[in-house]
Amino acid sequence: MGQPPSSLQNRFIQRFSGMGRFGLVWCGQVVTLIGNSVLRFSLVIQAWTVDHQATQVVALSLCALLPQMLLSPTAGALVDRCRKRTALQLADLGGLVAVGAMAAVYFLGDLHLWQVYVTVALLGACAAFQFPALSSAVPMLVGKEQLQRANGLLATAKSVADVGGPALAGLLVVTGGLGAVLVIDLISFAVALATIRMVRLDGDRPGEGGTRKRLGADSLEGLRYLFAQPSLRGLILVFFTVNLVMVFGFAVVQPMILARTGSDVSVLASVNAGIGAGGIAGGLLLAAWGGPKNRVRGMMLGVVGMCLSAQIVMSVVHGVVAWTAAILVGAMIMPIVNGSMQSIIQTKVPEERQGRVFGAVMFVSQISSPVAMAFSGPLADHVFEPQAAAGTGVPGLLAPLIGTGPGSGMAAMLLIAGLLGAAAALWGLAQRAVRHIDVLTPDLEKQPAGG
Repeated sequence: MGQPPSSLQNRFIQRFSGMGRFGLVWCGQVVTLIGNSVLRFSLVIQAWTVDHQATQVVALSLCALLPQMLLSPTAGALVDRCRKRTALQLADLGGLVAVGAMAAVYFLGDLHLWQVYVTVALLGACAAFQFPALSSAVPMLVGKEQLQRANGLLATAKSVADVGGPALAGLLVVTGGLGAVLVIDLISFAVALATIRMVRLDGDRPGEGGTRKRLGADSLEGLRYLFAQPSLRGLILVFFTVNLVMVFGFAVVQPMILARTGSDVSVLASVNAGIGAGGIAGGLLLAAWGGPKNRVRGMMLGVVGMCLSAQIVMSVVHGVVAWTAAILVGAMIMPIVNGSMQSIIQTKVPEERQGRVFGAVMFVSQISSPVAMAFSGPLADHVFEPQAAAGTGVPGLLAPLIGTGPGSGMAAMLLIAGLLGAAAALWGLAQRAVRHIDVLTPDLEKQPAGG
């Protein structure tokens, strides 16, 4: 028999008690993430319609990624120099001003593609401040026992935006054009600003202590702090290695599916929908569950699960149902992995350093993406796919598992990436400094809020 409604209600209240202020900020973040997702997808359409060149679309992605990656260490240092509430407001205000300027140019009838690139780069720069500010503000909004739930809800917000944004963008572009999209994104930034203004953060004060370093030196402080402590150094090195090999594999997922289906876009859309649905389910699961008690073990075994489902299984199965199911499971595990990583930083790094450390974590995680992508494309086109067509090399050896034909070379790459990613996670778990991080680097006691 199921539990009576009152019992379920009490358990729900106990699990999420004390998260009211975070819930208000979370609602504002959901709105602005969806607004930004709608704008990004609309700008992709805008760039494609100029001359139907894929280069324009890729350039948009780079304009968003590079400023966020390169500015993350400096953004983290600046976040630690001011109140987290102020940093969050400035990040949203920067987005509001950038989109507002683009909207003004658009409604004046003089919008050019280079101005779109500039706007996307400015939004990427704002995102560089948003992540360390929000991540380091979470411990000021919820108790230690609620950190993984909060991180799960943040992951859910991103997945909801990734799924709902393109669908809403398609509707708005058809009915109201880019102007309607810009207005909605401006409103979303205003909502996020309003929710942050309404919330008080416990212990939120500017960075204190010691002689303030030059900004350049301070920007590297997050990396220095991570690498100065053996447990955090081991964890971040595993994190970087796993990201590198997994991105190397994920970079060929979409072209692999297109190659194996004869460029069936509907199949690719279904698989992408599976990624979004899995991310939402995983974030909600983490929020309801609270996350693994042994966060390092949960994180590393989660990486193994992601590699098994979204890469190894993905490379050997065929058909839209199997591909969607495999990648959905991997996407569902991802919020648990990321939430565990964030909560480790949130509980083991002093609050006055968390902005810099989260900036360093973002830099380390994102620098692997362009590196992996730079190698995966040429290797697929000039090594693995030709070998698969000839039945030679690694694809030829793996043919009984991955099959033959177009896309099998990229399937071999995906399989290799999955094996390497799982091995990296198990290697990390075998390291004493990482496995016993809670003993070697105990959680810090939360300082009482200042007056």
